[in-house]
Order: sequence, then structure tokens, then C-alpha cells
Amino acid sequence: LTVYVAGTDRRVLVAVPSAGGQGFRTMRWKLLPQQRPRVPRGDVELFRDTLGFQSYAPHIKAPLLWLGATNDFHGIMDDTFRTGRLIRSASVRYAFAVHLNHRFTPEFAVTCPLWIDQHLKGTFRFPGTPVSRLALQGTPRLAVTPDSSHPVDRVHILYSIDPDPQARFWRTAIARKRGDDWVAELPILSTSQPLFAVANVHYRLKRPERVRSARPTSTFAVTGLLHTATPRELVAGQAEATDEVSLLIDDFKHRFQDWYLLSADNPHHWQFWTRKITDPKWRGAVGARLTFDVKVEAANQLVVVVNENFFRGYRGRQRDVVAVVALEGGGWTRVSLPVAAFKTPDGKATLGSWDTADQLGFRAYFDSRDGQLVGSKSWAGGQPQFRNLRWTLPRP
Repeated sequence: LTVYVAGTDRRVLVAVPSAGGQGFRTMRWKLLPQQRPRVPRGDVELFRDTLGFQSYAPHIKAPLLWLGATNDFHGIMDDTFRTGRLIRSASVRYAFAVHLNHRFTPEFAVTCPLWIDQHLKGTFRFPGTPVSRLALQGTPRLAVTPDSSHPVDRVHILYSIDPDPQARFWRTAIARKRGDDWVAELPILSTSQPLFAVANVHYRLKRPERVRSARPTSTFAVTGLLHTATPRELVAGQAEATDEVSLLIDDFKHRFQDWYLLSADNPHHWQFWTRKITDPKWRGAVGARLTFDVKVEAANQLVVVVNENFFRGYRGRQRDVVAVVALEGGGWTRVSLPVAAFKTPDGKATLGSWDTADQLGFRAYFDSRDGQLVGSKSWAGGQPQFRNLRWTLPRP
């Protein structure tokens, strides 16, 4: 609705489409031809001309901030940038919360009131879009130059090799400061897979700002433009595959950097999720066991959840499977789960392969779609601690 109105009503002074507003919904993604978009019955071209957001974007005159999440099921990230390029006569910014679907963390959510404060009150000056350059020769790398009008807190450079924007895992690259730039190498396993790269620049605020339904935040983030390199472009650019498959999924030395947390402050309803296991670098091999160390204060049942074919209907039916681990309170416990340990909540079927596992979650309980409760909604003691999440292979 925001893009429709901003593209037709000259009274609009500022716009912030949230988790949506991108065009090209009825068109296939070129790098994922097996994905089939939903199309209306009847004249598809008429629908695109009259209701496709891409038909309204060129008419937008008001400054516009696109607030989204990298893995939004509705506001598709790649198509958002594609639509944004059609807006020629207005100031455009982006803010994409990492790993999330249809929700934001405070440093991204706060950009909405800050953007409106600038254009309606004149009480804030929003930084420009970070300038970024993707180089392909050798190990690909991304160089980012932030707007220096605000003090930079950190630069988060991300990349992925998954053409599915709803399901892809965004890797964190190691960014190093070189003069005014931050530069990170983006190691890849193969030049036969596409490469996607983007950067979030986090700035410090003069004072903490309130955020609806969240704690005040002392930082805000602005997203740079999305870079895409096809396999053909990688080869033409003389990119080299220098990465290697890893049995170690996460050592948690960077805490939950590669995860997203839901209800993180709630003692019973916390959820820790990652898409890391869908990335070929960390995907489980045949016969591998999902192994990790966990520490809890009191006896509990930990529910380990795997989402299968998550937003990948072209690959198979979406399904949730769970494994329940009984834990004693005290020291560290080693847990090792074979693929067959993951079962549907009714116990009638098991996960057949790690190849279709898209998300991994740790929870106190799991409510299935048919109302079955796995685990307990009364977690005892503090939240669990984890270390050395890894794949262990059977002995030859």
C-alpha cells in the first residue's frame, strides 16, 4: 500500500514501506528457474501494469526508506533492490535486518522514525547509502565506504551463494578497515554457484532512541546495495574457488552472530535459529551426526528442531521434525543426533537426509501445526549455553 500511495499521491512527503512493496512478484527469479511464482488468474500483463509495484515505483517523488529483513517471505530482498532502482527522482535508502523473516531488530526498526524525523521535522540527518564495490578476480571481495556523517560503530559484510532469497544463509565475512574503507574476502566453494554480497553499516546515535515493543537502541543501521554475480560473471571475472567444506558449524565464539533469536529475554519461550546448515559449506554429509555441547542449570528437555524444505516448495514438502534431548543440570553434556533422531511431532515419519534441512533451532518446546506440544513451556533455570556445534562422521 505504501508504494501504491507514494507513487500516485503527490501529497506524500516521506515513505517507509515495511517488509513489502517490491515489484516483480509474478516473475521467475532467473537464478532459480525451478521456483514458480504465484500468478493471478486472467491477464497477467494487465495485473503487472496495474497492480505490480514496479509500475508505481518510477512515479515516486517522496524520499523513501525500504525497511525489510534479509529472508522475508513477503518482502523479497532481491526484488526490493530491483524495484528501488526504478525510483529515479527521490532519495532512497535501505535497512535490512539480518537472518530475519518479517521482523526487525531495534537498530533497524529505529530507522523508520529517524527517516521520518529528517523529512518532517528536520531533526535528524540520515547517512547516505554505503558505497560498495565487488571485485571478482581471485578470491572475491567486497569493499565498503560508509558515509562518515555519523560515527561508525561497525561494518557488517555479508555474502551468500544461495539463489533463493527467502531461504539463503548469509555468511558473515571478516571485514578489515583500510583507510576509509572496510574490505572483506568472500571465499566460495565453486564458481558454478552465484554470489550475493551486501553490507550493513551500524552507526552510533547521540542518545538511545526508543523503539516500539523493544528496548531503546544506541545504534542504527543502513544497508548498502545488493551485489549479484552469476556463475558466468564469476568465471569471466577470473574468480577462484578457495573455500572448503567445514565439519564445525559454530563454535559460538561470536555468540549468536550467525543466528536469529526470538523471545530471547523470555525464560521459557526463547528460540535460537540458524540457516547455516542449508549452506553447502556446513551441510551434513551422509551418515553424519549433529553434535554439540550444551550446559543447563537444571534438568530440562531441550527440543532440537529442523525445518525441512523451508520456503523451498520446488524441492519438496515443507515439514518440521524434532529431536528431544533429556539434560541433567550442572556441567557440559555432549549430544550427538543421527538424522533418524529427527521425527515429525506425531512420531510417524523421520528426516530422511540432511540435504533437505534448511533451518536448525534450539527451543524449550515446540507447538506443531496440529496442536501437539513437544517439550515443556516451563523451562527450569537460565537459558542453555552451547559450544562446538559440529558434524561428526562415522569411523571408516
